[in-house]
Amino acid sequence: MLIQAVGAVLPAALAVALSPFPLIGIVLILAGRQGRRNGLLFTAGWVAGLGIVATLVVVVLGGADDPESPSSALADWGRVVAGAALIVLGARTWWRRPRAGSEAETPRWMASLDDISAPRALLLGALLSGANPKNLVLAASAATSIVEAGAHDGDLVVAVAVFVLVGSCTVLGAVAIHLLGGRRAASFLDGVRQFMITNSTVITVIVLLLLGAGVLGDGLTGLGR
Repeated sequence: MLIQAVGAVLPAALAVALSPFPLIGIVLILAGRQGRRNGLLFTAGWVAGLGIVATLVVVVLGGADDPESPSSALADWGRVVAGAALIVLGARTWWRRPRAGSEAETPRWMASLDDISAPRALLLGALLSGANPKNLVLAASAATSIVEAGAHDGDLVVAVAVFVLVGSCTVLGAVAIHLLGGRRAASFLDGVRQFMITNSTVITVIVLLLLGAGVLGDGLTGLGR
């Protein structure tokens, strides 16, 4: 059960990890004043937000491992809606992409990250992971997969923890590189930030469309059982 649950959550967790803006944000925070403190607080907020959302869905859909239960039907319909939402969001992101010769507009919340306060760093991390619509859909999909795989008790906790850790790996990696990488870390992280800014639309669209199609297909398969 545990292996099935962990395998089921990996696609959604990687989609969360590959979100460009949180990685861009953590790099900007680490490069600013009190970068070490604020980076750790942002990361703590990110991990907490992702964990809370996944846990809430697991609690709500606790009986979804029984194909005949109302929770199972709710989970399948939720997948259909979530998959369709991801596809629509991917198409919308591509439609609104910066045209040739124009630069992507920087989100307002990134404007003052180099001088962010400690409470705001913690809150921003939690909001970007737990209140981001895309992450909400992905976390819900992953939590549903955990429940449907039949994970209980310790296995369930481990599966949720794996989802949170994999979904946080890029943010955690950036902080680790900053803390351990010395002078070279700043240059490397800035290069990662520039790459993410340049390719954020393409990365986001590919992840949303592929995962959306997979989630939608799983939901339709479940409804057809």
